[in-house]
Amino acid sequence: MNETSPSQAASKACLAWCVGPLKRAARLIVLGLLLAAFYAWATPRFYPRQGLPGFAHGLLHGAIMPMALPALVGGQDVAIYADRNTGRTYKLGYTIGINLCGLIVFGTAFWTPRRKAANN
Repeated sequence: MNETSPSQAASKACLAWCVGPLKRAARLIVLGLLLAAFYAWATPRFYPRQGLPGFAHGLLHGAIMPMALPALVGGQDVAIYADRNTGRTYKLGYTIGINLCGLIVFGTAFWTPRRKAANN
């Protein structure tokens, strides 16, 4: 017979309880690093040095702004908003971009497919 002692059973239970959160934390860290790398790549391309950013740039800046969080937490001072812009049109685009990004991220995170009801 292969019996386990109570201490072995407790350590197996603890290991099983700890593995799930550790895997999720590792995935979150890797995702954060990937987003920070993408943001570092995208920033010089999407923040124009000449001209004033308008609605389209505001939309883009708003959409990529949440990706700046890992870079900001990592100690980098990254741009999340163009100080010089066209005014209201840029701000409208920025606001719409943030909201669309949130809709996509949180919408997919909390979306559950509907199960088809059985026809009776």
